Amino acid sequence: MIAHLDVTMVCEAPRVSPYRDAMRERIAAIAGISSSRVGIKATTSEKMGFTGRGEGIVAMATATVRLPWSVA
Repeated sequence: MIAHLDVTMVCEAPRVSPYRDAMRERIAAIAGISSSRVGIKATTSEKMGFTGRGEGIVAMATATVRLPWSVA
């Protein structure tokens, strides 16, 4: 069971903040959890590498997963 999802995006553009709520809602719907359990944040690569040149976007995600109580 997914307890929480945390997504970090690395990109110079576009700004993530105008899209954050829509992204949280869509990711939550796909994962079958409440949007309050999805965190999205963004950072830049300080103009370094392919993301710094605007050639792509990196997304990293971490999931906290809980086992059902009945599993030994």
